[in-house]
Amino acid sequence: MEAIRLDAQWIDYLLIAIYFIFVLGIGWFAKRGVSSSIEFLLSGRSLPAWVTALAFVSANLGAVEIMGMSATGAQYGMPTMHYFWIGAVPAMLFLGVVMMPFYYGSKVRSVPEFMRKRFGTGAHLVNALSFAIAQILIAGVNLFLLGTIVNRLLGWPLWIALVVAAVIVLSYITLGGLTAAIYNEVLQFFVIVAALLPLTIIGLNRVGGWEGLKERVSSDGMLGAEQLSSWPGEQLSGFSNPVLSVVGIVFGLGFVLSFGYWTTNFVEVQRAMASKSINAARLTPILGSFPKMLIPFIVIIPGMISAVLVTQMTQFKQIESTVDEATAIEQTGVTYNDALLLLMREVLPNGLLGIAIAGLLAAFMAGMAANISAFNTVFSYDLWQQYVVKDREDGYYLKVGRYATIGACIVAIFTALIAGNFSNLMDYLQTLFGFFNAPLFATFILGMFWKRMSATAGWVGLVGGTLSAVAVFVLAETGVLDLPGQGAAFLAASTAFVVDIILSVIVTFRTAPKPAHELRGLVYSETPKTDFEDLGEPKPPVWKRPVPIAGVALVLVIILNVTFG
Repeated sequence: MEAIRLDAQWIDYLLIAIYFIFVLGIGWFAKRGVSSSIEFLLSGRSLPAWVTALAFVSANLGAVEIMGMSATGAQYGMPTMHYFWIGAVPAMLFLGVVMMPFYYGSKVRSVPEFMRKRFGTGAHLVNALSFAIAQILIAGVNLFLLGTIVNRLLGWPLWIALVVAAVIVLSYITLGGLTAAIYNEVLQFFVIVAALLPLTIIGLNRVGGWEGLKERVSSDGMLGAEQLSSWPGEQLSGFSNPVLSVVGIVFGLGFVLSFGYWTTNFVEVQRAMASKSINAARLTPILGSFPKMLIPFIVIIPGMISAVLVTQMTQFKQIESTVDEATAIEQTGVTYNDALLLLMREVLPNGLLGIAIAGLLAAFMAGMAANISAFNTVFSYDLWQQYVVKDREDGYYLKVGRYATIGACIVAIFTALIAGNFSNLMDYLQTLFGFFNAPLFATFILGMFWKRMSATAGWVGLVGGTLSAVAVFVLAETGVLDLPGQGAAFLAASTAFVVDIILSVIVTFRTAPKPAHELRGLVYSETPKTDFEDLGEPKPPVWKRPVPIAGVALVLVIILNVTFG
C-alpha cells in the first residue's frame, strides 16, 4: 500500500470534507419528502427527464466505469471503447424507444415484478433472487474500491476503511431513499467529470499530446499498434482470428451482454421509472446516451496514459504481457486496477488531487448507492411482500426497505473481499453479467414479442441459461477452454442467451400459454399504441420525442466507431 499511497495535503482533505457535507445534506433534505414506500423506493415517480438521465449515467459511473475501464484501457487500449460505443449506447437507445413504455406503462415497481405479470411466480422468484444476489456482489466491487481509496488516503486498515465507506453510503440512502440517491448521482456526475477531465488533459500534455501517446504505446513493447485502434480487438475478445473477434465483440458484448445489462437491469431501469411521465421515462436512457459516448475519453485514455507514463504500471504491463500476471504483481506491487490512482499521484498537484479523490469517492458511492437502492426495492416488493409477509400497511414495507438497506450494506462489506481477488475488476463484473443478465435478456425479448411463450418456459429458460454460463466459466477456469482477455465472459454470455432461447422454445410448445387478454401492456402485439403515450398530454415537439433524438444519437455513435476504428 505504501507504494501507491496518495500524497494528499490539507487542501485535499478540505475539498473532500466539503463534498461529503453536500452528500449527507442532500440525504437529509430528501428525507422530508419520504412518507411512503413508493417515495422511498421509487421516488414517487415525480422527477424530470434531465435529472433521471444524468442519474441513469451516473449510476453506472461506479467501479465498472472508472477503475474497471481505466484498468482495461491500460491493459488493452482503444478496443476498450467497445464497452461504450458497442456495449452501451445501442442498448440504451433500444431501452428508451422499445422497452420503457412496457415498464412504465404497466405500472410495475421493478423489473422482476414485470416478470411476475408476464410469466408468473416461477420466473419472478428466479429473477428476483438472482438480481438481489448480483446487486450485493456488485455493490461489494464499488465498496472495495471506495475502501481502497480511504485506505490509501488515510492509511487505515482495509476492513476499517470498508466499514466507514459503507456507513457513509448507508446514511444518505436510509435517510432519503431513491430521491437522495438520484440527486446525489446528479451531483456526483459533475464531480466525476471535474475530477477526470483535468487528469486526462494534464496526462496527455505529459506524454506529448495524442500523437505522443500513440507513439509511446506503439514503441514501448506493449502489444503496439493493436492497442491504437478499436477493431478487430483480438486482445480484448480473446479470439486470435479477427473475424471471430469481431463476431464475439458484436454478438457477445454488443448484443447479449449489453442488451442484457441495459434493458433488464433494474439498477438502470429504476432511474427511468422515477420519471414523471412515459415520455420522460423513454427520454431518460436516450438523453443519457450522449454523455455516455464521451465518458471513455476521460476514463479509458487516462488508463492508456498511465500504462506508458507511470514506471510501475509500465513495468507491470511489460512483465504481465510476456511472463504472467502473478509474477508481475509480485515484482511491481501493483495491478491494472491501480492505473488511475498511480496516474493521479504522478501528475496532479494538491488541490486538483483533492478534487480527483472526491471524484473517485463520488463514483464508487454512486455505483454502490445504485446497487443498494435497487436491491432494497426488489427485496421489499418482490421477495418480502410477495412471498414472506403479504397485505400489511405501507409503513411496514417502508421500514422493511430501510432495514434491507442496512443489511445489504453489511453483506457488501464481505462481498467486497471477493472483488479484491481480481486484478482487473472488469473480468469479474463481465462474468457476473454473463451469469445473470444474458439469460434474463433472452427471456425478456422472447416473452415481449412472442405471445405464445408460456410461464413455465420463462423460469426454465432462466435457470438453464444461467447454469450454462456457469459451466462455460468453470471450463475456462479449469483450462479446458483457453480464452484469454474477456473471451470467456463473452462466450459464457452468448451460451446463456442461446441456451435460454432454445429451452424456452422447446418448453413453450409443450406447455399452455397465458390467455391473450392478460397480456396487454406485457406483449407488443397485444398492447395498443395509445398505452405508450401520456394520456391527456399534448404531443411533444420533435426535439422532445424519443425516436428522433435516438436517431441522432445512433448516427453519432456510428461516426465515433468509424473514426476510431
